[in-house]
Amino acid sequence: MTAYSRRGFLIALLVLGSLGVGFGLHAALNGTPSWSRPAQPAASPTTLEGLQSAFTQVVQQVRPAVVNIGTVTLAKTRRPLTPSPFSDDPLFKDFFEQFPGPGPRGEFRQPSLGSGFIIDKRGDVLTNFHVVKGGDEILVRLSSKREYRGQVVGTDPKTDLAVVRFQPDSELSVAKLGNSDALKVGEWAIAIGNPFGLDQTVTVGVISATGRSDVGIATYENFIQTDASINPGNSGGPLLNLKGEVVGINTAIVAAGQGIGFAIPINMVKRVVNQLVEKGKVVRGWLGVAVQPLTPQLAESLGAKGTAGAVVASVYPKSPAAAAGLQQGDLVLTFDRVQVEDYHHLQRLVADSEVGKSVALGLLRKKTPLDVTARIAEMPGDDRKAR
Repeated sequence: MTAYSRRGFLIALLVLGSLGVGFGLHAALNGTPSWSRPAQPAASPTTLEGLQSAFTQVVQQVRPAVVNIGTVTLAKTRRPLTPSPFSDDPLFKDFFEQFPGPGPRGEFRQPSLGSGFIIDKRGDVLTNFHVVKGGDEILVRLSSKREYRGQVVGTDPKTDLAVVRFQPDSELSVAKLGNSDALKVGEWAIAIGNPFGLDQTVTVGVISATGRSDVGIATYENFIQTDASINPGNSGGPLLNLKGEVVGINTAIVAAGQGIGFAIPINMVKRVVNQLVEKGKVVRGWLGVAVQPLTPQLAESLGAKGTAGAVVASVYPKSPAAAAGLQQGDLVLTFDRVQVEDYHHLQRLVADSEVGKSVALGLLRKKTPLDVTARIAEMPGDDRKAR
């Protein structure tokens, strides 16, 4: 066989293999007929139809509970006393709006769009805080195109969550909340929202990762990463599993990347949503320490095995930590008998603790194990002390 004909033969094998024809590339190159090897099982039409049916059923089930949230911010500015010959020129419009000079004030309506989903038949909608932040008017539009005026019931900037309420005049569909702790990387993920104002858009992908932190979006981060397409306008919409359960709230994307979106785990949401509805805010536990990650170098100097735990960088005066005797340089290994994974984990454990509860902390101080007890206080309003 000539070099030309052999090359053509190999290309043909690659093409046939991609079409599912029973030629094995490895076997062909080694001279072993593919028909002498066990056939690889292919997805049956029944399996493919079942998967397609699962997707369509989830969409039909959850779509009526997904809403479009439109907000309007009323911005005040001044108009010049004497119109400028350039005031209507688009190239100068931004300049005159930013530096309007003297003159009577004008009012500009700045619209914004986001998503949300209904969690209660009385008209409670869960969304992101940044979707409704600064909004003077809120409009909730259902999948049926019916529109209602909404009002903010409660917000939690530290997790970027908010609850909006409207007064329905008919029966509402409610989204079912799942268990985000049970998620596994590689599972199917379905996102429904209103990207770029395109109502009820459905995208599909997988769970790419869980437990993402240091993203820089919120104070408490434990994000689900997904490659299901998320775009501006998807914020606040649900991330679903194949059971049609909400496992996350679509929140952010990486602007410089494709297929990298983040969702707040629904189990984190469950811990705050009741407080948002009942109190309008979230009351969190406070220990009174600033913490930092345990690096391999720090672990060696502290006598720690591995890099699990959180290092105490400083202790706030008159705090529960100070009363318990915690010191700078202590390594917190356990909190209320729970193994501390890293400093983000300790922050979440403390924040989720009941105010007034006494908890046991397992420390490593100067290479010596030590147990102390601290009484959790309510987190102050100052974010610098929010640990």
